Amino acid sequence: MHLHRYEKIWLMLGAGGLALFIVLLCVNAFAMGMAPPSNMEMIDPEKVTETPPFDKPGLKQVGDNEYDAYMTAFAFGFSPTKMEIPVGATVNFHVTSPDVIHGFQIPETNINFMVLPGHISSATHTFDKPGEYLILCNEYCGAGHQVMATTIIVK
Repeated sequence: MHLHRYEKIWLMLGAGGLALFIVLLCVNAFAMGMAPPSNMEMIDPEKVTETPPFDKPGLKQVGDNEYDAYMTAFAFGFSPTKMEIPVGATVNFHVTSPDVIHGFQIPETNINFMVLPGHISSATHTFDKPGEYLILCNEYCGAGHQVMATTIIVK
């Protein structure tokens, strides 16, 4: 079979691009460390409710207008069920799960991550606008998934 010169050039460019993509994928996965987006804190998923600070989930003030929110995502809810913070507060979310994979999303913010059993997922957001912010599970986790939500009230 005879291939035209331009066909050979395009085939070589395509194969070269594919090879470059695979090399970059391998570098990112193995040399850079393939891991969930978090600082890789771990906890025993069977002892989440017994391990501080997740034994008493809620808001803890750590600075001037800065809070740490320790939360658990479980089938089919979040703990705590409601949190109140002042306008302009920065909240550092630390979330884990004792049972299955959940999602953690706050619409209209940049907070969106997965909550894996045994992993402590973390993210930070500053709430500049007053109102109610809904926290949703955006990862299907079972039959009651649609009722899994909690709120943050910014006053």
